[in-house]
Amino acid sequence: MLDFSSLLLAAALSGTCLSITMLAIWLTAPRAPFVLTVACGILVLVAHVVLFWQYTKEPNPWLCQAVLVLLSLGFLIICLSAMQYLGVGNHGSVVLPTLAAMAAGAVFTYLGFDGIGFLITYSAVTALLAAIGTMFWMKGDHDRRILLVVSFLSGACGLSFALCGLVLLVQGQWVLGAAPDNWAERLNTVVAVACMTGLGALTLSLHHLQAQIELKAETMTDPLTGLMNRRALNELYGDRSFGPFMAIAMFDLDHFKTTNDVFGHPVGDKVLCRFAAVIKKYGRTGVDAFRLGGEEFAIVMSRITPEKAHDMASRIGVAFGTEIVATHRGPLRSSVSGGMGFGAASGRTLDEVLAEADAALYAAKRAGRNRVIAQREQGQPDSGPAQKTA
Repeated sequence: MLDFSSLLLAAALSGTCLSITMLAIWLTAPRAPFVLTVACGILVLVAHVVLFWQYTKEPNPWLCQAVLVLLSLGFLIICLSAMQYLGVGNHGSVVLPTLAAMAAGAVFTYLGFDGIGFLITYSAVTALLAAIGTMFWMKGDHDRRILLVVSFLSGACGLSFALCGLVLLVQGQWVLGAAPDNWAERLNTVVAVACMTGLGALTLSLHHLQAQIELKAETMTDPLTGLMNRRALNELYGDRSFGPFMAIAMFDLDHFKTTNDVFGHPVGDKVLCRFAAVIKKYGRTGVDAFRLGGEEFAIVMSRITPEKAHDMASRIGVAFGTEIVATHRGPLRSSVSGGMGFGAASGRTLDEVLAEADAALYAAKRAGRNRVIAQREQGQPDSGPAQKTA
């Protein structure tokens, strides 16, 4: 059966291999900084294990302080990596209490109460692991099964450290003079190795999952304007049934080819981005904007009446008409034409609503451009408030 020293060396070897794997993955995907942070945290814990093993052979106060500081620091870095991955701010709420615990542990150890130093450090580590498990469970928006396992492993590892502190507390071991050696310490070593190995494997899974999400976002986003693209439109609404309170507005920038020919494509790109910015100003829940390609755009509106949908599209056209783009030939104003397509009580497909909006758009072009038209199935433009000039 393995003795305590062998368990510590096994933990150090396991952590070293895991951190090297993390570093190798980060080098191939530097856009995932949380992987590098995890690797650094594990390396700090490996240093803690090595010094703790040395402390079991030759105990002295300074080595004890280094052991306790590295233990807290390693788990602090891993906690920060979790916050980094989940996009949780306010790092000070974790850093400051941990630094305070590290300072308190160092002071008590220096004064000869190394047992209290270990107790404070175990409490800090337990709190950090509890924070990691809670954050992944509360903040994560990925596969809940993975998050449940992360939370479980963090909780199990934290519980093993809590048991180590509890044994010291119950036995009143305020002064040790050597490394603590009891059943809880041995259990903690086994559980920590198992849990950290599992968390490392899950970190790789989360990295892979995040890479897939980022890749999907890239394939569904127009790189110039930042709006969603036609693929995203089909992905989000291809199987939807458009009811009476859904509508699509299609837009086409007027004389855009002439803009490119006269002012150049860089100016044309600026005009496209300016129109995208105008659309984004009208963004709200239930309104999704897309660049379909070239100078064509669309917005899908949900939970809105046909009249309000048409009014929103018209206001977008008016707002874009006031935008000025600086060029080498002087200020440039542009206009946009739009067409409306509406859902029905019986339900309509995306293609049907797009076809209606496209027909209305061409009607707006034929009517003189710079306007938004809503056209009924008979092919005749609505009169009155259903046709507005931008």
